[in-house]
Amino acid sequence: MGELLGVAVLGAGHMGADHIRRLDRVVSGARVAAVADPDPARAKEAAAGIDGVAVHSEAEAALDAPGVSAVLIASPGPAHEEALLAAFARGLPVLCEKPMVPESEGALRVVEAEARLGRRLAQIGFMRRYDAEYRQLKSLLDSGRLGRPLMLHCVHRNVSSPPGFTSAMLVNSSVSHEIDAARWLLGQELTAVTVLRPRSSANAPEGLVDPQFVLFETAGGAVVDVEVFVNCGFGYQVRCEAVCEAGSARIGEDHTVLVTAEGGARQEVPQDYLVRFADAYDRQVQAWVDATRQGRVTGPSAWDGYAASVVAEAGVRALEGGGRVTVGLAARPELYAGQDG
Repeated sequence: MGELLGVAVLGAGHMGADHIRRLDRVVSGARVAAVADPDPARAKEAAAGIDGVAVHSEAEAALDAPGVSAVLIASPGPAHEEALLAAFARGLPVLCEKPMVPESEGALRVVEAEARLGRRLAQIGFMRRYDAEYRQLKSLLDSGRLGRPLMLHCVHRNVSSPPGFTSAMLVNSSVSHEIDAARWLLGQELTAVTVLRPRSSANAPEGLVDPQFVLFETAGGAVVDVEVFVNCGFGYQVRCEAVCEAGSARIGEDHTVLVTAEGGARQEVPQDYLVRFADAYDRQVQAWVDATRQGRVTGPSAWDGYAASVVAEAGVRALEGGGRVTVGLAARPELYAGQDG
């Protein structure tokens, strides 16, 4: 298909470094042309051993580096709006990690900026849409074989929360994946959210409300519940069960390795999202590279990123104030008409 896609990666932390590795060693059709991170040493370390990489401390310098024709944003969420708008101004296609923009007002500004361009440039990194099990469940629900979906039961567990993780982040960071997955699987917008607060685990840092039970209502009358528990202590688990009029389907139960040794057998539980969803990340980035080289933009859109931010904000209000909080979305621009969710 010709010349490799030159990608500028913004952010060289845990997620960014993994994407740099993926672009360099796993994905075909692309190369890492530039890396930007406020910590120059971290950027140099992430780019070590890759020929021809320009390393910068500022995002816009990386966007303007020679050979850059696309952008992968893996910086912290508050930096995303500025980076997205800078990429739009240069006409560069973007794969942006979630959250697209944490605050709904900023997310809407991104949607409006892209709509003014009259064409999509951004794909948002809701990688569960590329996971084999989630894709199988989506195909099954779309086929109608199980009848109308009535409920989704979801589980999202982490071994432990990172330093600085807040109670609000259980909703706007962890559950944001379930927000997008529910919209995509059901093809419906989420219209209201309630958050219940069980007694916090003794393993949770002081002041962290963990676990939480989040309940969403949809425009089509379905209900989605999410148990989010970010200090479960034993592993990383993501499960989803769709309960429909004529049957149910569950994913995430058997995504483990069975180890037989020392007179016994045990199932290994993934300890990290980069392990559980490694294949999904690979598929997502490969799909983005392939589409970009063909002049197309596919996958979750800026509208999906905006919708997730609005729902997450409503969830945080429900967590902090109690009760049921309704979700209000802006009018969807014509650019995004016909999307699921």
